[in-house]
Amino acid sequence: MGKVVMYGTVSVDGFVADDDDSPGPLFDWLVSGDVPLDESGVLKVSRVSYDYVRPYWDGIGVTVAGRHVFDLTDGWDGKPPSGIDHIVVVTHRPPPTDWISEGSFHFVDGVEAAIARAQELAGDRTVEVAAGDVGGQALAAGLVDEVRMDVVPVVLGSGKRFFGSVQAQQMLEDPDVVIQGDRVLHLRYPVRRQSS
Repeated sequence: MGKVVMYGTVSVDGFVADDDDSPGPLFDWLVSGDVPLDESGVLKVSRVSYDYVRPYWDGIGVTVAGRHVFDLTDGWDGKPPSGIDHIVVVTHRPPPTDWISEGSFHFVDGVEAAIARAQELAGDRTVEVAAGDVGGQALAAGLVDEVRMDVVPVVLGSGKRFFGSVQAQQMLEDPDVVIQGDRVLHLRYPVRRQSS
């Protein structure tokens, strides 16, 4: 079974978007480099960011996201982004009535059930959990193995928090990866497991 990784780009004050769900300058590092990150040619990063991000993206089998993110992206037009095989949407509501997709989207009620479904679909590939409320809930439930952050040198002041609104303490290990890109710091923290 693959790792469960909570991932997102974040401001230094801990936000993944502003109060209106706009990332503002958080994704500037993804379009300001000279090395194409995907086939679209839109995403271009520095060589050091490419060498860190591309292998991670290539290992993702399933992304778990909340219904809010699904609605904001219009369901990625029915096609999972960046070569991901499946999207598991955590929601209490059914898919939109006009929803058409390639069968790669799975609507699941509850974070624990969503992670279990994602692991089943991913096999030995990585399950990525989007930062925000769903990611925070998965972390608080002890379902996350690793936290990855792309920290951008900007202060948003307020907005949507990286760990969502969950009020639960969780210890992380010291970062085992710290890579400085252009206008971004890539960090990877293993999650500390509670001793039994």
